[in-house]
Amino acid sequence: MIESVTLVTKEILKRCDFQLKNHKVVFDSDDFFTKNNSLDFIIVFKFPIKKFRNHDYQWVDCKTSRIANEFCPKIIQLDDGTMIQANTALGFWEISPKTPCVLYWRFNPEFSKPITQYQGKQNNKKIVQAVSPIKSKVSPELLITNGYAVEFSRSKIPFVPVVCFTDHCDFDTKENLKLQRELFHKTGIKITKGFFLNHFSKREDNASLQNDRDELMKWSDEGHELCYHSLSQSIKSDQESFEDFSSFQPPLDDITTWIDHGYQPYNFSLFKNSLISEKHYETVLHQKNIQVLWNYIDSGTATLGVINQCNPQHFTLKSFWNGTKNRSLVQRIQLMIKNIIFHFYNDELLILKYKSTATNFKKIFFQKKIRYITPLILNLIQISAKIFHVFLHWNENQKKPYTFAKYCPILFKHTLHEKEFYVFQTLEMIDFKQALSPRNIDLFIKEKGVFIAHTYFSVPMEYHEGRMFVNMNVIDNEVSKNFEFLGEKIKNRDIWNPTIQELVAYWSNFEKVILDVDYQGTIFVKNKTDLIYIRINIEK
Repeated sequence: MIESVTLVTKEILKRCDFQLKNHKVVFDSDDFFTKNNSLDFIIVFKFPIKKFRNHDYQWVDCKTSRIANEFCPKIIQLDDGTMIQANTALGFWEISPKTPCVLYWRFNPEFSKPITQYQGKQNNKKIVQAVSPIKSKVSPELLITNGYAVEFSRSKIPFVPVVCFTDHCDFDTKENLKLQRELFHKTGIKITKGFFLNHFSKREDNASLQNDRDELMKWSDEGHELCYHSLSQSIKSDQESFEDFSSFQPPLDDITTWIDHGYQPYNFSLFKNSLISEKHYETVLHQKNIQVLWNYIDSGTATLGVINQCNPQHFTLKSFWNGTKNRSLVQRIQLMIKNIIFHFYNDELLILKYKSTATNFKKIFFQKKIRYITPLILNLIQISAKIFHVFLHWNENQKKPYTFAKYCPILFKHTLHEKEFYVFQTLEMIDFKQALSPRNIDLFIKEKGVFIAHTYFSVPMEYHEGRMFVNMNVIDNEVSKNFEFLGEKIKNRDIWNPTIQELVAYWSNFEKVILDVDYQGTIFVKNKTDLIYIRINIEK
């Protein structure tokens, strides 16, 4: 059944011994798991891989590249009818039509667990791989059956999609906080609501727990999760900031999620730019009961057809272009250019040039500062060359998943000094008219998808089309109806709507689950688990 197994790390490439016995393939790899943070098994079968169990819990063909992440089934069928399943949810399964007999079982491949670090005086953005040692209670094995495999649900409501909102409170006021809460109370939607602990802002009406405790406590009482959005809107001196960070008292015992805001020096994405040690930073987080962090990365921007973080094909240039068909041609081109820069390339130097171009344009045409023409032209030339390269190879590039969406790194662990923290990735959601339209939600339900939305519900800027608020204290009618439609789906149990805290509590079970196979070739769950699961048959 298997011709060969090759083990690949950064240092070596070698044949891996394996044994086929009692309906399982056992690899001789224990020593490598303890020594490496990243490795691949390249498994070559004697027969082509015929079917792949997809992220939507459906069998699909192998005519295109497929990836199963740590929250998706790892089940395949060979051409001879054999069904194979991993004994653990850990790692990623990857196949390609170019190598039909090959299965890649990858542990911590590049960009599978990305986190943002801002470095230097200019806070230059760098993406690094999380410190996530391969920890498994069992060695990886392939379980072989001609009968049934076991499939786990990502949702507490069996096999329905998962909707999670994480809202950044940058523009919240006491008035619009109440309106948001009333909308979610009416629609039955729960969110993870960011808040500023302290009032330190250039805007007097900015909401904070310090000034608006009564209103924010109502959110908690109504079932929403409150989470830190750093500690204040504006930035204090480094000394004051770290004093605030070290000394603040959690207002509630159950606040476990932290979402970075701006360039606060104590941010998860920025603290390494200071003299604070990982050990001290970890100690403070642990003392405050903070367990979940945001990685400051979006998989993409939600629009029509771009909504499911479990489906890498939603995060391609082709999908985004198709999703903006109702915009004017000029708007579509503007959005596509921004998408190419921020998501397709996601290169910090290119992003800085893009931002600099916009700034210089304003200085020349609105402030009449002619000296900025030269840097404007130089940046435009470099940006245009990159964009031209994308369109020159459009057939190839249009279907290529964005770098930070390929492995669907929705939730993973990161070790700071000694302790592990959960880190989550989001889907940028600006236009609620398109992203949450009934058409998009129906697609989302069909795919049994997942999204953790990165939102600014109270954003007032008019150029944010599809925003929640028409003006300061009026919610857009179409947006309201979309939330009502979503709320009905949640009420009818067609969608599970957890907070981040609830999602992490359920999904953390994936890393613990162990499967085995008996002498008759029946796959079963070996350890006790809170995950919901069913048995699935081979597709004839």
